Amino acid sequence: MRRRFVLPAVALLSMSLVACGSQSSSDTVPQPGAELSDANTADPGAGDVEAQAAAAACNAGKPIAGRPLRVASTVAPITNLIGLIAGSTGTVVNGIVPEGTNSHTYEPPPSAAVNLENADAVFVNGLALDDPTRDLASSSSKNTLICEVGTAILPKTGWIYDFSFPKEAGHPNPHVWTNPPMVLSYVTAIRDVLATLDPTHAAQYDDNYVKLSSVIMQLDAAMKTAVETIPANDRKLLTYHDAYAYFAQHYDMEIIGAIQPASFEEPSPQDIANLIAQVKSSGVKAIFGSEVFPSSVLEQIGKETGVRYVDTLRDDDLPGKPGDVDHSWAGLMKFDFITIVEALGGDAKVLKAVNINTKVPDKANYPQ
Repeated sequence: MRRRFVLPAVALLSMSLVACGSQSSSDTVPQPGAELSDANTADPGAGDVEAQAAAAACNAGKPIAGRPLRVASTVAPITNLIGLIAGSTGTVVNGIVPEGTNSHTYEPPPSAAVNLENADAVFVNGLALDDPTRDLASSSSKNTLICEVGTAILPKTGWIYDFSFPKEAGHPNPHVWTNPPMVLSYVTAIRDVLATLDPTHAAQYDDNYVKLSSVIMQLDAAMKTAVETIPANDRKLLTYHDAYAYFAQHYDMEIIGAIQPASFEEPSPQDIANLIAQVKSSGVKAIFGSEVFPSSVLEQIGKETGVRYVDTLRDDDLPGKPGDVDHSWAGLMKFDFITIVEALGGDAKVLKAVNINTKVPDKANYPQ
């Protein structure tokens, strides 16, 4: 069948991806409606070896016949996106990383090897976020397709290095899923993998892809509108975890800093002193903590600077309970977007009006 590609009704395909510190805007993200193999040609050449290799691995599947697909994945937002593309096809989706767990330091237990070994495909974010799970999947079965979806869709020229992910450490910021246009490329990749492995249900995967893409684009358009209501000087983020680099780049917001250093330890007294000085000099409107990982340091900074401390952001922990409408990638983004906009003095009514009512399929299992 001919696969459909979503072309946004809003102007988001021309978003620029530039490496941290660069002022160029010529490196454009691959069009979300492109085939996965085309999604890595935004900056062709030797510099994109990682993306090309990851895309080739995602495209290496062969049809599975006679039974439902079995799919495993890592962090909950990706697990949810896969489940929504799979829909009612019978594909079984198992999340490996429990919600509320630090995905950067998560080491899968031996029991996870069973799900990974039995999976026809394992989706990981890539960009060095979930290498232990990828490695366990690779050692558990030589026949399992392993798709590093973030690495596959993001050319190296678009990698961002920053506070918690310095370039000298060699690992870029992996939080691509907080940026909706990049998630369009994620779901294109997911749709293509599932349709290749299970061509019988390709039309259903395609229909679900179109519906999900519409929600993603609506959230993006609403967030653009909402950001415009924030005073220009207040579009600044200081967060506990450095999860919003690609998000901030797309919505033209400034990252002031992140409390959690590259080691994922507590910041040093000097780090804290520097951040307090930065908060005072920058006039940041609010500082954002994590609901899952409370930070006494951010609370201290808020008190010492007189700046509002908002401790409810989520990085990859979905709101609500499995089966709830809000327990989804879209629910996570909607919650975070509203929280950020309102805390910075903007109007989030357009975000609140976005309908994200896409059913989470019963077959999607999220470890608790």
